[in-house]
Amino acid sequence: MARPKVALPAPEAIRALVDGEGRLAVKVTPGARSEGLEIVEGRLLVKVRAKPEDGKATEAVIELVAQALGMGSSRVTLLRGATSREKLLSIAA
Repeated sequence: MARPKVALPAPEAIRALVDGEGRLAVKVTPGARSEGLEIVEGRLLVKVRAKPEDGKATEAVIELVAQALGMGSSRVTLLRGATSREKLLSIAA
């Protein structure tokens, strides 16, 4: 059975959450049943299937955010929160 498409907000809505220095704060739910991005109360919530072990969930978050923004995952990097649910990402212009 094929996986359902991931629900992604519009790239413009995500870019509106990026601060002047290109940083994006996200809250992560690892090990979720389905993947997706959601904007709630001015924050980006990210759900990924990957388990929080060996950085797999962080990699999945970076790939999902990059996909939603329509850019390569190499343009999204982790600044802070490697072992936390609260992460700070750098989005290249």
